[in-house]
Amino acid sequence: MSEIVLADVHTGIEQELVDEWAALHHPGVPVRRLHDIDIAGLDPATVLVPARVVWLPPVRRGERKVALADAIVLSNPRRPPSFRQAAIRRLGPDRVRVVQGVPATVEALGARYDAQQAEGTSFAAFVGMQAVISAERAELELVGTRYKVPRLVAEQISSSARFQTAASQLAAELGRSAASVAQEATDKMSTFVATQSRLVQDVFTSTFSGLYQRAWSVSVDLDTLGRLRTLNKSSSLVFLPSHRSYVDSLILASVLHQQDFPSNLVLGGENLAFWPMGPIARRAGTIFIRRKFGSDPVYKFAMRSYLSFIVEKRFNLEWYIEGGRSRTGKLRPPKLGLLAYVADAVESLDGADVVVVPTSIVYDQLPEIAAMARESAGGAKSPEDLKWLVKYARGQRTYRGEARVRFGEPFSLRQALAEAGEGRVRLEKVSFKVMDEINAATPISATSLAGFALLGAEDRAYTAHEIEVILEPLLSYIDTRRLPGPDPSLCRGLGLLNTLRELTDAGVLDTFAGGPEQVWSIAPENHAVAAYYRNGALHHFVDRAIVELGMLAVSDGDVVEGAPSPDAQASADEGLLAPAQQEALRIRDLLKFEFFFPAKKEYLHRLGAEMDLIAPGWRTDRRTKEWVHTALLASGGQLFARRTLQTFFDAQLVVATRLVSAGSDGLDKEAVLTDCLGLGRQMSLQGVVHSKDSVSRELYDAAYQLADNRGAITGEPQEVMARRRAWLNEVEVMRARLGRIAAIEAEQARQKEAGR
Repeated sequence: MSEIVLADVHTGIEQELVDEWAALHHPGVPVRRLHDIDIAGLDPATVLVPARVVWLPPVRRGERKVALADAIVLSNPRRPPSFRQAAIRRLGPDRVRVVQGVPATVEALGARYDAQQAEGTSFAAFVGMQAVISAERAELELVGTRYKVPRLVAEQISSSARFQTAASQLAAELGRSAASVAQEATDKMSTFVATQSRLVQDVFTSTFSGLYQRAWSVSVDLDTLGRLRTLNKSSSLVFLPSHRSYVDSLILASVLHQQDFPSNLVLGGENLAFWPMGPIARRAGTIFIRRKFGSDPVYKFAMRSYLSFIVEKRFNLEWYIEGGRSRTGKLRPPKLGLLAYVADAVESLDGADVVVVPTSIVYDQLPEIAAMARESAGGAKSPEDLKWLVKYARGQRTYRGEARVRFGEPFSLRQALAEAGEGRVRLEKVSFKVMDEINAATPISATSLAGFALLGAEDRAYTAHEIEVILEPLLSYIDTRRLPGPDPSLCRGLGLLNTLRELTDAGVLDTFAGGPEQVWSIAPENHAVAAYYRNGALHHFVDRAIVELGMLAVSDGDVVEGAPSPDAQASADEGLLAPAQQEALRIRDLLKFEFFFPAKKEYLHRLGAEMDLIAPGWRTDRRTKEWVHTALLASGGQLFARRTLQTFFDAQLVVATRLVSAGSDGLDKEAVLTDCLGLGRQMSLQGVVHSKDSVSRELYDAAYQLADNRGAITGEPQEVMARRRAWLNEVEVMRARLGRIAAIEAEQARQKEAGR
């Protein structure tokens, strides 16, 4: 059996280095470049040993990395020009290595070629491509997995048998030639394939980290990252982060880079591909894609082929499943397009799988909120261009607290798809699982808790002590539920003063210190900004809020329960008793376009756990109207329904009122939403709508979707009007219950004051 060292070299110095290495490690074995060999004429038993030279950057501050200065002088320490290589070899021998890829026989490469490549493609080119990839893997063991990047992507995809077969099938559907479809798909692929460069990767990380490093300190869930590192050895990871800021991707990239994870290939919208951001980001791993491409079958085919390649080669992916940044602080509804493509790739490849990593990124303060609040109130979105980028960068010079990166429970996409059943609904189930895990992992910050407290209180100014009193039941509940809450010291004493100062500096709160005591209030017209902070934590309180409304249904006589029966006890083990379960499911249906709920059984189980906190004896006690009132009154100030849900039922009131007044005339959604902004503002000024932050296009859009889902938009006029009035009546019932919650809270406060 003969051997040949297949040298991947570009200069005479590199050839000398490989020759010296081969003489030491493979004595007597010839060293050849690919173009010097007649691959087809070799003995099938010949072993090809790929080898290449690796040039390392100098050590800077204890780490080998490329600096911005290298890029400015057009120097790449990882690929130095030929005239510098001799000097580096002589003066810095520690910067030069020769690595060997996994050897393979010509016969084995031929079998691989027959299985993977389209008929007519060059066997020699395939061998060269395999040698480069093998040497690349060996290089990664030296430089670190953070530098794992796809190589020869277009060549590998377009020459594969799978691509050519799929192109032929699409061509038949379109009535075109297979060659023209394959060429068009390859051309379109070149517009979004990330051509990653290690030089740019280093420069991008060091340069654009300035957009967040001075503004936020970053904390991360290292325990889960340790688990992910193990999973990444056998499967690609798909990070699906919440999207609140333009720097989300930069922060996550920095965290993964520091922990030596391969760089994610980030799927982003073409709106951010402007110069110079676009060309740099593409070379750092960003895949810029069209926002919509369903009407272009060839573009869709090219994107599917690319994602299949990424899954098959186990590169890590990242995209924002919400589609865009949150305008309210809550997670937006998931977009299923990219998830569908990755799911197709997993199921079309034998044994392929990816691990989905729900990821939460939250900030103590976020300067973008004011602009997003204006957009939600009907304002125009500012264009994203170079001028915008410079202005944004200047705004990151102020310290804004902590950015927290947390991970939900990772899960197998293949297994999740199998458990979700058939049809498009299975993607919805998987996406809801992602959103639920993101919510569960999202920590409650002190600023979000302050927003939660002040928005739920009377709209006036408060002393620090009064705010501390409002926060105390929230902190107690967070502790009891073991939620990922803030450091309690940030909500008491000097820590609370610091939190209030941060919100005041950010313009969220106003303060007055001209009297005996300093007081704080929500700044005029900034209720939507305060709500953004609050909404980041709101999902942690929704189950409790629904239980409170369900209990009031019993108290109001809408649901009357006597002593529990043996059959009811079995139901109680899963959640609320049967009559109250129905009410809880009805409330969930009213809120299904606002929050992400688990499957019915898990949902009812969670509500039962909340009942255990409110009234531990609820499973055996006789539940009367008086019992319910007493249980709520004895809740120790931990009533959250009004603070959690008032905003959303106020928004639904506005939309339902507008639809009822529209009569049977045809509706234009955009016109309705615009009208609702005016009507909502009016009703807020009149005191009909209690939450000023409910005047929001985003919230009205969700309410409109709910109306459409309930058949209250189009259809037979009399039925549509009946459904609109029925919905309006339901909303008014819910708001009345929230009013009763407010009365109970006031009674609790009086009792507490009297007990002092």
